[in-house]
Amino acid sequence: MPTVFELTDFNAPELDIFARLKENQLQHYFEPNPGLFIAESPNVIERALNAGYLAHSILVEKNELDTPSVQKIISRCGDIPVYTAPFDVLTKLTGFPLTRGLLCAMYRSVLPSVEETCKKARRIAVLENVMNPTNVGAIFRSAAALGMDAVLLTPGCSDPLYRRASRVSMGTVFQIPWTYFEKNVTEPANYVSRLKELGFTTAAMALKDNSTSVDNPVFQTCGKLAVILGTEGEGLCNETITACDYTVMIPMAHGVDSLNVAAASAVAFWTLAK
Repeated sequence: MPTVFELTDFNAPELDIFARLKENQLQHYFEPNPGLFIAESPNVIERALNAGYLAHSILVEKNELDTPSVQKIISRCGDIPVYTAPFDVLTKLTGFPLTRGLLCAMYRSVLPSVEETCKKARRIAVLENVMNPTNVGAIFRSAAALGMDAVLLTPGCSDPLYRRASRVSMGTVFQIPWTYFEKNVTEPANYVSRLKELGFTTAAMALKDNSTSVDNPVFQTCGKLAVILGTEGEGLCNETITACDYTVMIPMAHGVDSLNVAAASAVAFWTLAK
């Protein structure tokens, strides 16, 4: 059973994981092996556990410690340390109020290959340099909810396991297969060509003169389709658009020129995953 420690020394090195290390430092915590990530809230942590991730340690608000949802999580985590303190103390320690009073440091897993991730996929989302973790989390939630089978990310994307991304996704980052393209596959022509080699028709989401509507019936005839979305603001780079089979747009009304990438992903997935 886990051992519960009530916090008295806020400079204890055991708390660095929750309070003082940045997320990219946690990512490389056991380098060259996979590091750690922080999952927040019982729902997100439970989905991570269901996906096979292992817990390293827990930080929980004292008033939440005996709640059924927290006790359920703790009972699944084995013999790990559980640190606790009052709400105001934890807020001061971490710099933010904990969602449902709970954080769990978890071990990362080795990511699968692109081929393995796409092996059984018919519809996939591809994110090119989407850097905002909130947008990444929202896109994952839409992908899982609206029929996409997997998500691929270029190396310039924010990490889906960052605390904010996994929380915004409501834990769906643990429910849908995903991985990064290798760091040597960063040029648009290279990764689009890789998708085509895997049998995917490629659709670049972009507002261009030759863009076809997202509800064009031609997409329903595609056996395998990769929907490619670009970074906030600038969108996809021109090389990506040129390399793709189709350039796709969402028709706009009232003079609106475009949607946020997360909102656009939901519309695109709903329409193209049919």
